[in-house]
Amino acid sequence: MLELGAQLYERMISQQQAKVLRLAREAVPNMTPEELRNPHDFPELKEHPTFEFEDGILAGLISAHVALRAEIKGRLPLRPPAS
Repeated sequence: MLELGAQLYERMISQQQAKVLRLAREAVPNMTPEELRNPHDFPELKEHPTFEFEDGILAGLISAHVALRAEIKGRLPLRPPAS
């Protein structure tokens, strides 16, 4: 079941990456996926009305995917540590 969730995250991340690249290219037409890894290098992206929001969604999806993969591999504890 967790593997299906990981595959779903991979598809969602791929779709969101394409969306973020499309939005970035509205501000910087020749933007490459490699350049998109450093969006702070392009001040034009700060002015785009939705780029940072959608890029944040992408970051969240990637974080959730990493957490799920860690759970699948048994690297996360079943419960949070006691305080």
